[in-house]
Amino acid sequence: MPDTSAAAKLTEDPSAANKAAECTVTCVYETRLFEVTRRIMITWSKNLINVSLNIAVHNPGNENECTCKIDFKPWPFWSKKGFKSFELEEKRVNVYWDLRSAKFTGSPEPSADYYVALVSEDEVVLLLGDIKKKAYKRTKSRPSLVDATLIYKKENIFGKKCFSTRAKFDQNSRKEHDIVVENSLTGPRDPEMWISIDGIVVIHVTNLQWKFRGNETVIVNKSPVQVYWDVHDWLFGNPSGHGMFIFRLGRPEYSAGGSETCDGSSARGTDTYVSADSRPTTTPDFSLFIYAWKIE
Repeated sequence: MPDTSAAAKLTEDPSAANKAAECTVTCVYETRLFEVTRRIMITWSKNLINVSLNIAVHNPGNENECTCKIDFKPWPFWSKKGFKSFELEEKRVNVYWDLRSAKFTGSPEPSADYYVALVSEDEVVLLLGDIKKKAYKRTKSRPSLVDATLIYKKENIFGKKCFSTRAKFDQNSRKEHDIVVENSLTGPRDPEMWISIDGIVVIHVTNLQWKFRGNETVIVNKSPVQVYWDVHDWLFGNPSGHGMFIFRLGRPEYSAGGSETCDGSSARGTDTYVSADSRPTTTPDFSLFIYAWKIE
């Protein structure tokens, strides 16, 4: 049975992030470190001043996590290339980064021309970014024998009517998909919502006041992707509350034969959402969590 502590952190109430008015992207990877399979949580944060990176390494059998924080200041004299180290189980882990030419597309996570490398015992256990050759040359370390696997990705996104991000559902593919959630909650028409992937509307929800929670399975590049949404707060809660969206590769393994809509009626034929932690597996399917915060 896989460890679920990292997943629990992903689904907890992200109100702290909302209060801090920060856009955040959290990625959880599974990799081998010191001969033990561990989960490493990478969190990129962006506010009005700077971008920061927080690395948390989960220690199986121990509630304490080893963390390392790096602030990328906007000052002209501050170099966006650096090195930092921390200790885990009395062993050293080195972090190398180079963001001098990094490209950003609105997200706090860089999109290209950068690297962040975690190195232990002359082995690169986790490598982020696309300039990998430079990373290996600088660290003078060999690639890990076991590739790190991206398990979860969580984002806090702020917007009025439109929320967008990019993600790879299949981690073996190079293609990132454009994901857009749009809503119309005011006006003469009933509230409705659209979810698009790569410019194609895959889910259109009308009468959103009755269908503020739901789930469907859509096909993306011939692969099934489960989509779950909960936008109750948009309609009935705090005006600045968040909607939650989950995208998960694969079909549900367990189904109750139908689900209920918010008015209690049966919705036969609708796939029942199953969380990434509900089935025993050493390599869970990738899941994307989006917290969409409405701002006025």
